[in-house]
Amino acid sequence: MKTLDMSFKTSTNKIHHMKLRYASDGLTKEVVAKAMADLAASNLFVKDGANLLAAPVAAKYVETVETPIIEVPKN
Repeated sequence: MKTLDMSFKTSTNKIHHMKLRYASDGLTKEVVAKAMADLAASNLFVKDGANLLAAPVAAKYVETVETPIIEVPKN
């Protein structure tokens, strides 16, 4: 499974991650940059007076591979 991990600087100069599990697989740099800029401009994500998505920093796809050790038996 691939996850889109977008990093933003908060208004208190910390890093906040927004992770989307079901994002399209082949988004371009321009599309992701525009989406991140739109999210930052929206000011929708505020917690305790701090804007969590104040400024876009980076974005990446993170791919998770599961390797079962013990599986549930099939009946």
